[in-house]
Amino acid sequence: PKDAVKALKKKLSKNCNHKEIRLTLSLLDMCIENCGPRFQSLVVKKDFCKDKLVKLLNPRYNLPIDMQEKILTFIMTWARGFQGMVDVSEVKEVYLELLKKGVEFPSPDASRGGPKTSSQPSTKSSPSSANSAKRSLLPLPTGPTLLLTPEQIGKLYSELDMAKMNVRVMSSILKENVPGSENPDDMNLLQKLYKTCRMMQERIMELLVTVENEDVIVELIQVNEDLNNVLLGHER
Repeated sequence: PKDAVKALKKKLSKNCNHKEIRLTLSLLDMCIENCGPRFQSLVVKKDFCKDKLVKLLNPRYNLPIDMQEKILTFIMTWARGFQGMVDVSEVKEVYLELLKKGVEFPSPDASRGGPKTSSQPSTKSSPSSANSAKRSLLPLPTGPTLLLTPEQIGKLYSELDMAKMNVRVMSSILKENVPGSENPDDMNLLQKLYKTCRMMQERIMELLVTVENEDVIVELIQVNEDLNNVLLGHER
């Protein structure tokens, strides 16, 4: 495993050849699926996932959108853990750092980045995909960190519960309506929910930059992912 990871690092390090990077990412994907904890525990370390993979997101490498999304999907999937004894604390830290910078992660079902998962790299037909390379790593405005009081946490959790309910309703409407034969009442409600969820997501991203409470951050990340998934579904 050490030799394999060393070889992967060499191929990814300061490499501007998109074909080589693409093939190396495909090989990495295959290794993650078929190798055990000894290999997996090495790729989730900062010196690989951050110093080699995330560095490729730098605009100077000008990676195609699908390759950027593949790298982000790796980080997101690995941060959620593996089956078996693999310490993912370092890749979780990298994932959180990217979220705090305002990085927009692909929908979990949009590409393959971990063991026993399937699908294809996502392609968004919306104009936003053309700008995602420039937008993804733009940091949000930073301010002083904030330690929430129990009362503030309680109020925030109530708001997050409302956001979760809105996500469930949006998901239900999206599943029940077929393009071309939509229910007008459902569509009106969908537009209102979309605006509400978009505002809530912006608020969550602001909080992720400032809040110090670890449990709150975990909850914010989960709700943000749920919101991101349903908003992408709405755009599609």
